[in-house]
Amino acid sequence: MTSSTLRRYAGAVLACLLLTACSATGGAPRSTPEGEGAAGTVDTPRLVVAMVSHGAPGDTFWDLVRKGAEDAARKNNIELRYSADPQAPNQENLVRTAIDAHVDGLAVTMPNPDAIGPAARAAIEAGIPTVGLNAGMSRYRDFGLSAFFGQEERAAGTQAGQRLREEGARHVLCIIHEQGNSSQEDRCAGVKEGTQGAEVETLYVNGMDLTSVHSTVQAKLAQDKEIDWIMGLVTPVALTAVDAARAAGSPVKIATFDTNAELVPAIREGDIQFAVDQQPYLQGYMAVDALWLAHRNGSTVGGGRPVYTGPSFVDATNIEVIAEAAGKGLR
Repeated sequence: MTSSTLRRYAGAVLACLLLTACSATGGAPRSTPEGEGAAGTVDTPRLVVAMVSHGAPGDTFWDLVRKGAEDAARKNNIELRYSADPQAPNQENLVRTAIDAHVDGLAVTMPNPDAIGPAARAAIEAGIPTVGLNAGMSRYRDFGLSAFFGQEERAAGTQAGQRLREEGARHVLCIIHEQGNSSQEDRCAGVKEGTQGAEVETLYVNGMDLTSVHSTVQAKLAQDKEIDWIMGLVTPVALTAVDAARAAGSPVKIATFDTNAELVPAIREGDIQFAVDQQPYLQGYMAVDALWLAHRNGSTVGGGRPVYTGPSFVDATNIEVIAEAAGKGLR
């Protein structure tokens, strides 16, 4: 299957979801409600699928991933067991718990492939169809995963950097909110490549503590008046940077990766200049749908190649196009 075919498939799935209208947790897996999961629209045997992500509690990005997964599970008569932990050792344990539970399918993110990949391979060796999503695109084939849904992070960062260069950026602060997450490192490296000459500085913060993010960014902007752009890697951090910039009296412009409903008014009002969207809802939906197909048809989509859900740019020129979908938790 060619890359253009894969993109058409992703677009067709999203169009279907929008036409038919059709939250991240940590610790032990949480299943879809029995009443909802049992009301699948397909006449196929009941399956149990685990999704294990590195989502941090309160991160709205992962709410969108999970909603997509839950909607696909509901459609496909699947009991979805979603669990998450931002710490790699804990995420690995969640994957192995899913293996021990003999689930029928597994979807997993790999922000640290060397830590999570061996556990994913163990699932495959146990006969569990396993796909990847969101993080780990460059390594998922190393561990035998049959499909991957997401965006190529360094390429997305490069496109963002090119956009910043077109906007005249001279000194960019790229904020990494999960230290050790290879996807975020790739984004900032791509931003540096794309700007071609602008200074790109990396700032590490704890994305699970937005109060700390605010104080760290405010202090940095107060210290360095040359910073003219901030590149956030997730919407809550970027929105916190908006408040921090005001507190510091800085005229810095702000962009971000990833979208949620709160981003819509921020772009409308000019607080956020643009966002790089990878469609987290679609990632969750397609990962679960692919696992259903693995049982239904004997293979997943993609032919072993990644299925790209992004990147695309969202700004003042097209924010109204996604506003309704964002309000429904689809973007």
